[in-house]
Amino acid sequence: MNGVVSPLELAGALLAAEPLSSALPGPVRVRCADPGTADLLVELVSRLGLPPLTPVPHDDLGPFERVLSGHLDLGDRPAPPSPDLAAVVAAARAADFAGWATRVDVPAPDGVVLPVWTAGDPARPAVVVASACGMPARLVEGWVRRLAREHFVVVPETRGLFTAGPVGPADVPAQAADLVTAMDHLGIGAAHLLGLCGGAVVAVVAADRAPDRVSSLSLWHGDFDLGGDSPKTDHQRNLQALMAMAAEGEAQAGAVHAVLAHTMLGVAPPRLAHLVVYPYARPDLLHRYCVLNGHIMATDLRPHLGIRHRALVVTSEDDATAHPDGSRVVARRLAGATLTVLPHGDHLSLFRAEPHVVDLALRFLAEPTNSGDVPEAQVTQPKGSSS
Repeated sequence: MNGVVSPLELAGALLAAEPLSSALPGPVRVRCADPGTADLLVELVSRLGLPPLTPVPHDDLGPFERVLSGHLDLGDRPAPPSPDLAAVVAAARAADFAGWATRVDVPAPDGVVLPVWTAGDPARPAVVVASACGMPARLVEGWVRRLAREHFVVVPETRGLFTAGPVGPADVPAQAADLVTAMDHLGIGAAHLLGLCGGAVVAVVAADRAPDRVSSLSLWHGDFDLGGDSPKTDHQRNLQALMAMAAEGEAQAGAVHAVLAHTMLGVAPPRLAHLVVYPYARPDLLHRYCVLNGHIMATDLRPHLGIRHRALVVTSEDDATAHPDGSRVVARRLAGATLTVLPHGDHLSLFRAEPHVVDLALRFLAEPTNSGDVPEAQVTQPKGSSS
């Protein structure tokens, strides 16, 4: 981006990056060469109540500082003269995810506090989003904005990664139970579970353990382990091996921290990198994340595929992160599944909430609930879809 810095856009970008800037140990530096823009940055950070950032005129930054710098995109750009910062802050807060979505801290039975985000009318049909493990709820903001027009949308964040205190049980049944705990707290009887990446595993296990609480499921680019039937990409195998090391303890997490951070920085799309790298920000956070996500990646899903809920399973031909054949196997084994294979779409592009992808979810949600026998699995290829 070139030209004068927009104070409103900068304030919005600072709010969007709050999960990462709050997780990083200070002082956190960002590239900002213009003195006037540096003053504007410091003042906005203070008025927004965010962790301090130190503007520097050079590129000698750590990997996460480079992510923040790329997200804020200040460079050498000048600031406008005398902006009305009170109005800027008010407008940025109103437009921000935390300005229109509501956070509720839900106590789990084991004492862990679960951050749960909601949007939409609670009287409408509920959609519970099981997002990728360890990712801030903001990562699915595009999904929430669209879905909340017609549904009550609930996004629980992963236990132990967004609040202080112990993780508690980290296995997949505990993570699946957190979805039901959030529903109980919000007075939701049954909901559609929308599972993304590893969240698709959690959604299936939740449906298996509490079938009466799930009206239907959609499973998007699932990171599935299927025992001997488990196709894996190189990325899945390598990531699982590194995560197993980091899950052994904080010292081991510190030893592989830089490797895993650079791995994620290499694949994270620029517009989402400030959110995708959140659980890699510190070795202690990485250790917790690898314990939780390690359970997801190692859970053999086959014993849970006897569920008979209506289900949509979605993958793409060229997903190099979670092997498309894993979704094909899951769709074949789920009695009520429809498989949709998009021609294109890398794994992380899913979180951009592109219109043709979210429209697919909305069409599935709008279909009448099946009664009687569930249908045989079907395969569809949407017309006109693109990456």
